[in-house]
Amino acid sequence: MDSEIRLPAGLAVRGGEVDELTRRAVPEAAHPYRTPFGRDGSRILHARAFRRLAGKTQVFARLPNGSISDHFRSRLTHTLEVAQISRTLAAALGLNAELAETLALAHDIGHPPFGHAGEKALHLALKAHGLAFDHNLHALRIVTWFEERYASFRGLNLSLAVREGIVKHSRDYTPAQHPELAEYFLDQFPPLEAQLIDLTDEIAYTVSDLDDGLESGILTLDQIRESVPLFRGFHDRALRLFPAARAKLTANEALKGMLDALATDLMAEIRRRVRDLGATSLDDIRNAPRRIAALGPEMEAQRAEAKRFLYANFYNSPELEESHRHAEEVIATLFAAYLADPSELPADHREQIPTQSLARTVADYIAGMTDAYIEQAWLRCGKP
Repeated sequence: MDSEIRLPAGLAVRGGEVDELTRRAVPEAAHPYRTPFGRDGSRILHARAFRRLAGKTQVFARLPNGSISDHFRSRLTHTLEVAQISRTLAAALGLNAELAETLALAHDIGHPPFGHAGEKALHLALKAHGLAFDHNLHALRIVTWFEERYASFRGLNLSLAVREGIVKHSRDYTPAQHPELAEYFLDQFPPLEAQLIDLTDEIAYTVSDLDDGLESGILTLDQIRESVPLFRGFHDRALRLFPAARAKLTANEALKGMLDALATDLMAEIRRRVRDLGATSLDDIRNAPRRIAALGPEMEAQRAEAKRFLYANFYNSPELEESHRHAEEVIATLFAAYLADPSELPADHREQIPTQSLARTVADYIAGMTDAYIEQAWLRCGKP
């Protein structure tokens, strides 16, 4: 590996059993040939909540004509794409690739059904009860409590580094607002492996949502060329190199070029910020004046331009408005129905009402549903 790419060795999270960040809430004996973060990744892969990502919307699951397509990303396929990018970049930078991959596998595990529309609807339902829905914090609840696979402890008993990364990879929390998160170093930034996930997530969905938008017919090639200069540059190159290729294939070449350019720029900007800071240790990263993982200013401007295009023409498009309204109606109806009759909740969820409140318990149950299951539940409760 090119020494110009790799960061100082002291910036990577170590994976030894004696390190503080490999500490588990319930002590476990070291495995003879698996690392702590490798074991954590396996536990996430085998979790029921991870399997349910296959049945949860990333952006949408239906074509504008109402037909269902298996070609669009689900939460699971998006997660696997983020994991691949994250492991590749972490390895190239000399960071802990196993930790980065494990955090990527867990980064969306707390999302409810129906994509961001479902998350918004669930947050609004909880807001009426003075509560909020945060998919990072819900993911922490999943891995520390809801998953039941082991006789010796509740949850997955993940290492401290993985739990911290689940909580903090995409945002920072203050001790005053969240005293229950005190063990996760709230006055410091997370390690680079966790910071990386927020950017690889952005890169993955920016490129894949353009792809899915084209595949669905909601976006056109001319629209993207006109409004996303980063795509247009790579598409022009593909047209020069492959003048006889089908439009779908030259678009794919442009999307590949975008992904590579974004990932390469991310690595270069991380190296630049590390160099400017003079960072040589994890403590330097934690106590830096800002997060280190970021795109350079020019590439960030291009990414933001692409994201604005996606919001205006895809996420908030007329073709998806009906699915958003449907998600809001389904979640609001089910939330009200379970509040009115908690006996409809499973027994294990009813048991947590005295400690977690009825509203939070209902939200926990709904958040765990897949798109198909919540539709069935909606029909059972007597949809309007």
